[in-house]
Amino acid sequence: MCGIAGIISTNTSQVYAERLHKMTDAIAHRGPDGEGFWTNNTQSVGFGHRRLAIIDLSKNASQPMHFLDRYTIIHNGEIYNYIELGNELKKKGYQFRSRSDTEVILAAYDLYKAECLQYFDGMFAFAIWDEKEQNLFCARDRFGEKPFYYSFDEKQFLFASERKALWAAGVEKKINNPLLLNYLTLGLTQTAADNTITFHQDIFSLPAAHYISLQLPSFTFTLTRYWDADKETAIKINEKDAVEKLKELLTLSVQRRLRSDVATGTSLSGGLDSSSIVAFIKQVQSENQLQTFSAVFPGFEKDESKYIDLITQKFSIANHKVSPSVETLITDLEKLCFHQEEPFSSSSIYAQYKVFELAKQYDVKVLLDGQGADETLAGYSKYIPWFLQELLRKKYSSFRSELTAFKKSEIPFEWGLKNYLAALFPLQIPGYLEKRDIKKIKRNGDINNDFKQQFLDVQSIYKPLVVKLNDILYFNTNQFGLEELLRYADRNSMAHGREIRLPFLSHELVTFINSLPSRYKMHNGWTKWILRKTCNDMLPEEITRRKDKIGYEPPQKLWMENKTLQEYLHEAKKKLITQHILKPEVLNKKNQPLDAHAADNFDWRYIVAAAFV
Repeated sequence: MCGIAGIISTNTSQVYAERLHKMTDAIAHRGPDGEGFWTNNTQSVGFGHRRLAIIDLSKNASQPMHFLDRYTIIHNGEIYNYIELGNELKKKGYQFRSRSDTEVILAAYDLYKAECLQYFDGMFAFAIWDEKEQNLFCARDRFGEKPFYYSFDEKQFLFASERKALWAAGVEKKINNPLLLNYLTLGLTQTAADNTITFHQDIFSLPAAHYISLQLPSFTFTLTRYWDADKETAIKINEKDAVEKLKELLTLSVQRRLRSDVATGTSLSGGLDSSSIVAFIKQVQSENQLQTFSAVFPGFEKDESKYIDLITQKFSIANHKVSPSVETLITDLEKLCFHQEEPFSSSSIYAQYKVFELAKQYDVKVLLDGQGADETLAGYSKYIPWFLQELLRKKYSSFRSELTAFKKSEIPFEWGLKNYLAALFPLQIPGYLEKRDIKKIKRNGDINNDFKQQFLDVQSIYKPLVVKLNDILYFNTNQFGLEELLRYADRNSMAHGREIRLPFLSHELVTFINSLPSRYKMHNGWTKWILRKTCNDMLPEEITRRKDKIGYEPPQKLWMENKTLQEYLHEAKKKLITQHILKPEVLNKKNQPLDAHAADNFDWRYIVAAAFV
């Protein structure tokens, strides 16, 4: 886990040490354990690297790393199956100077070229320069756990782990106003219509599961998708075998993600996902003195302390707690915005930020986490209507049974006439939902009319066609939704020089989950059915039968009533009015404190947006 930065240019005056140093200095927090720089002989390529030493702590694993007097790489992330892959490469004659996964990437690339990506189980963003072919090869992992940003013109191609490194290299910092409008009105900072677009103009994101090839001296640039999740292939499997297969794949994923030469631990919220990760870690490494880290909010109705304590007691593990407060939020807000680089929808990510800060205090560098399970296994209540609509189209008796079961459950969800119509006319729904969001933007009374008219981009509002549960799960996992959460986690962990690993995002595991019938994901009024069954004999019933979905939710509504934060809100509104984004009368509008996951969190968005304009 590190920070990478690079410059490729046919103009040699663009590639020089001072510029590379500025780029890596801007992301020094990502790699506090060392730095390295390299330029090729013709001064057309320059690489910079900040190191967070996790596997092979020796100098042999330092980067930029060279191989066969031909290739040079800078790499951010981990290839979890590097041992198995390295052994296969040794059989083919390759020799290694280090014990690092980075050198395995180089050998795999030499042998397989772009096809090497099919062999990796990992999270990664890397760039390889091939001096012989004069080619730059850049790749990002399948789900977008690790970031890769780039900016280019006819003279140069710049890339880095974070946008602040590109700004340090001279890229102008300009907000993408259509996305700012979408954020203020809808809470969105990304667009599923084009995954390369970011919150900043002229800075692009390499989409998950894609690679870039840049050829010199022609400066020919290609963007290619190398992997896509399969949401269509369904397998016939009984419940017992499905449970065993899920357990086998999750065990393997956890085993691989525990590979480290530094201390490992896990974040623990008290929910099913993070608790199951603890259970699998203890099954794989029973002797491991596991340290866990949690955010708690004493006195808050959604505090999860009792569930955290249940897991702590069952597995006899160490648990360290932090209690974020409105006072610490006010102190940390500027730093939080600095690291996130773009607005965020609620204060929930601040709890995660403090958990990683806590892990740093206890010198635990690597944390496993349960992210990804909700999107692949249908853990959110918003998926219930999509599931019911699929059943309504397929088998009415099953639909009636599940509708009754979910209505009896404690999970809140909406179901009405519109859902019946959606089930009958699915082809009409994407257009309807897109028009609904566009109307919501147009009807927003706080936004300056000129700003709306100038920056409303209807093409940025995209909704997928959903005819079955797997369609919406695929969309949220691979196109829109999960990557935003992964960005939060990457920035929050790297702000403190920590590495986060996500066992639920093994592509082999996700492929298997995708192939399961919908009834294994939602069943008899339960979400994440197959995971609950898998963990029945591993976790307390209070955890496996939890129906409330929280996950580090802070008391944001109470925080927003704080006098100092309200002063922040007042100043934020003034700033947005001065920028002709909000109407002047918004300043006299009564404040509306809301919970973290409330739909129209406008006051929170104004506070955050003001930090970026």
